[in-house]
Amino acid sequence: MGNDIKRFSSAKRFASWLRLVPNNKLSGGRIISSKTPKGKNAIALALRQAANSIGNQKEHPLTPFFKRIAYRKGRNAAITATARKLAVIIWNMITKTQSYFQPNTEFLIEKRKNAQVKNIKMRLFRLNLTDSEITALFEKTSFPST
Repeated sequence: MGNDIKRFSSAKRFASWLRLVPNNKLSGGRIISSKTPKGKNAIALALRQAANSIGNQKEHPLTPFFKRIAYRKGRNAAITATARKLAVIIWNMITKTQSYFQPNTEFLIEKRKNAQVKNIKMRLFRLNLTDSEITALFEKTSFPST
């Protein structure tokens, strides 16, 4: 790439140029197709190989992301998504001239847990349960204290 990476105004455009983002085809506001375009970019191939190796590692900062996507959409989609994430990291490092900031894993786990609790609260709110029904529900599902 050399100095040409600065010609991209955003990380999204850089990832799109590498063909690591889906080409969403819309009709009436609905997604009809979201395939990732094929391409023979050497940088994209290297990022995909790096993403594949991240998927094989046990302890890497991006391994939980890879496994989460692989569980939902399959390994090929996880490789592409992780390669895209790597491309965004590289673009930010080069254009902003800053080192990579590795997120705290405990913080990410706590953040995901809080999001799940919020989701459960919203689902319970939508059910319009009375206080006695909620109490009965939690009495049935509570774990015995040891």
